[in-house]
Amino acid sequence: MLANYHTHTSRCGHARGTDREYVERAIEAGFDVLGFSDHCPWVFSDGYVSGIRMRDTDVDGYFSSLTDLKKEYADDIKLYIGFEAEYIPALIEAQDRLLADYPLDYMIMGQHFNNPESCGVYMGVPTSDEGILREYVDRIIEGMDSGRYRYLAHPDLLDFTGSAEAYEEHYTRLCQFLKDKDIPVEINMLGMMNNKHYPSERFFRIAKKVGNKAIIGCDAHIPEFLKEPSVMKSGRYFAEVMGLELVEKLEGLD
Repeated sequence: MLANYHTHTSRCGHARGTDREYVERAIEAGFDVLGFSDHCPWVFSDGYVSGIRMRDTDVDGYFSSLTDLKKEYADDIKLYIGFEAEYIPALIEAQDRLLADYPLDYMIMGQHFNNPESCGVYMGVPTSDEGILREYVDRIIEGMDSGRYRYLAHPDLLDFTGSAEAYEEHYTRLCQFLKDKDIPVEINMLGMMNNKHYPSERFFRIAKKVGNKAIIGCDAHIPEFLKEPSVMKSGRYFAEVMGLELVEKLEGLD
């Protein structure tokens, strides 16, 4: 089975292509399952407008478009409608109210910020500050413990350049928590194909030692990325080299 649950749309402001193009490229590539998980909007009480995620006014169009495509392509591919989101407690209630009446299939966690982005620091930049790493791991554990998210996208997004001992300590406790909850960690293919600092062999050696399962996430921001054969092949090869068991399909979405 070919399945991908990490797919964006142009609504986030840094992806391109139509919803239909993502679906059609996935079908052409032989995918059985495609999950859309665009960057989930937050409702900012101070009027802040994010430039990296869908706006709350786009939610209607997101669900109506993907619901129509679900029906149109039902004989060709299974489509799911989800979101990628951070866990930020101060904003959760407003986000829940925003999404309450929509047919949301799932969410994945992508902890790009520990605090509202209007006053937060992006986690993908190098840091030697152990306090930031500790908070990153604490926030992920708290969010995952809430049961809101099906898996952890790019778990090694935080590029920690401090002591090896601190890296080992905090990422081990993250991996142990996820193993205990049977939550997979994502091998992020956008990061791999664009030569980012993730997926990190250092992180996944810890995941192997702890016994985590992994899932391949395309993190597609252009439709053509889904059709590129090397993407899934590279993810599977990485999992094989690192000795990781792959989760092929998220259960319980139907």
